[in-house]
Amino acid sequence: MTATATRVLVLNSGSSSVKYQLLDMRDGARLAAGLVERIGESTSRLAHTPLATGGEKRETEGAMADHEAALKAVAAELATDGLGLDSPQLAAIGHRVVHGGLEFTEPTVIDDAVLEEIERLVPLAPLHNPANITGIRTARALRPDLPQVAVFDTAFHTTMPEHAARYAIDVATADRHRIRRYGFHGTSHAYVSRKTAALLGKDPSEVNVIVLHLGNGASASAVAGGRCVDTSMGLTPLEGLVMGTRSGDIDPAVTFHLKRVAGMSEDEVDELLNKKSGLIGLCGDNDMREIRRRIDAGGEDGERARLAFDVYIHRLRKYLGAYSAVLGRVDAVAFTAGVGENAAPVREAAIAGLEEMGMAVDADLNDRRSDEPRLISPEYARVAVAVVPTDEELEIAQQTYALVSA
Repeated sequence: MTATATRVLVLNSGSSSVKYQLLDMRDGARLAAGLVERIGESTSRLAHTPLATGGEKRETEGAMADHEAALKAVAAELATDGLGLDSPQLAAIGHRVVHGGLEFTEPTVIDDAVLEEIERLVPLAPLHNPANITGIRTARALRPDLPQVAVFDTAFHTTMPEHAARYAIDVATADRHRIRRYGFHGTSHAYVSRKTAALLGKDPSEVNVIVLHLGNGASASAVAGGRCVDTSMGLTPLEGLVMGTRSGDIDPAVTFHLKRVAGMSEDEVDELLNKKSGLIGLCGDNDMREIRRRIDAGGEDGERARLAFDVYIHRLRKYLGAYSAVLGRVDAVAFTAGVGENAAPVREAAIAGLEEMGMAVDADLNDRRSDEPRLISPEYARVAVAVVPTDEELEIAQQTYALVSA
């Protein structure tokens, strides 16, 4: 890597999409960002925003048969802005990879052996890792000379002690099939816990934080001195908090009951718990703004929305209590992601009544909107309550750049 190579391209490859950002690591500035959707369909769409020049978003439509065609289209858009993949200023490409198992505990430069190991982990993330692998292969083909780095969603949680990571099932069976709690959203939890410590003017090693990543997917983590000691998601992202379309924690016998009594197949139960449960299963909406609108409107429809909201909050409060016990001392609670950053009623309801645990929310501070990390707790509160916007792309870029610079 040359001294002038300070840019990192971050790729998040889905089964039919590619999200990307190009960042300059001298100051973390975003130079470009975009999204390719509906890859493999007749009407693929690319939306590209040249942030470096302050230009307007450009959108193009047309068939993109595969990820190679999509990334070539992305490269062409970047080249139009003078930011092409052939630029000597490009230091590396950082790839989001959902599952790293226990094998990958930190960002890793990708070679054939690493790619083979990521493929071996596909059974643990059959919906995500294959798409991540496709993006890696395509990017390596386009720039075989450039360092490519995998940053794993699970890596931050590999510091969990065995007593937190183990399920209480037969050890031999669990080990044979790699059944344990892995956790997800790791790049977000790492970034937010570190930013929360900075907000308090402390080093991460001095701070115990409960991070609540609340988006359509939602997870909580207990972070002690910068290290994750527990997290709500498990073998898959289904465990834990109530989410937009996922049930979160559920008695596993429900699945057997549905198969025996309702005659549902494994695939039908899987779809129910992952796509037709959570908020959308309880009230038909997974948008918290619409749920709050229905509650305010009242009536029978509002009561159904209220039930969904109350179930969501109840689960949040259970995890706040549990992780307070796990940590022993809590210095801060940090809300992040789409709901956590924008839904003041969620933050208020989650913390309400927890004064004996040292937690409180100032109504005026909670209602203010900002893109910056901020405290929303009153000065007298023993535990700081914060809103900390997450930035997973920046976290991936920073980890990638630190590795290739070293």
